[in-house]
Order: sequence, then C-alpha cells, then structure tokens
Amino acid sequence: MRARLAFLVSLLSVGFGVGAFAETPAAYVIIVNPGNPQPAASRKFLREAFLKKTTRWQDGEVIRPVDQDPDSAVRRQFSDEILNRSVTAVRSYWQQVIFSGRDVPPPELSSDAEVVGYVQKNAGAVGYISKSANSNGVKVIAVQ
Repeated sequence: MRARLAFLVSLLSVGFGVGAFAETPAAYVIIVNPGNPQPAASRKFLREAFLKKTTRWQDGEVIRPVDQDPDSAVRRQFSDEILNRSVTAVRSYWQQVIFSGRDVPPPELSSDAEVVGYVQKNAGAVGYISKSANSNGVKVIAVQ
C-alpha cells in the first residue's frame, strides 16, 4: 500500500509540475556598454528592448540589443525567461515584423566573446552572456 501511495505521489508530482515552480538559476548575465548609467533593468524593459518595442534607455540613448546564436543554450534560457517565448517563437515574431517593414531583429552573434565585443563598442548596447564568460570591458546589470 505504501509503495502504491509513493508511486501515485510521484506521478502527481510529475503531472502537476511540482518542482517546476522552483526557479532555475539563470545561466546568463545581462551586460551593457560601460557608459550606461543603469544599474538594473526589469524583465519587462528587457523584453520590450529585445523585441524593439522600447527603443531608448532612460537617458535617451538608443537601445542596441544583440542576441546569441539561435542554437545556443544561453539564448534558449534567455528567450524563455526574459522574452517569455521560445527561440522559434521569437524568430517567427521577427519574420512578421520584417515582412511588415517595421524593423529588423537584433544581430545574432556566435559567442559570448563576440557579444562582449559588440556591447563594449556600441553605446546603448545590451546583451546577455553565459554567467561563466569573461565580462571584462562591459557592465553587468541586475535583472529585477
């Protein structure tokens, strides 16, 4: 009887996603150009910046988001957690935006080092890199 009860509890845990509510620690950090005065950004602000629905920082500087390669694990986690969309859904969003002639997606770079270089060289730039990547030359900001 006890074994059956344990089995049912484990099935219910899987079926109802118990444990899914515990947030997985982010495997990425948000980086901005070192001249950016922002110490933090909200998830909503980042979502709107990467989807280009918001185009300027609070100080008026143009936001220049940069994405990682669509196949990277860091992009998948960033897309899921910040954009609340899968990478495939984000790419579909950009196809619609491009087709309507409204805008183009952020550049897609193939490594953390390339993203750091882009953010370092471009005022207003914002990107994300693996938590373990070298972030020298850029500013890591908190996500609220």
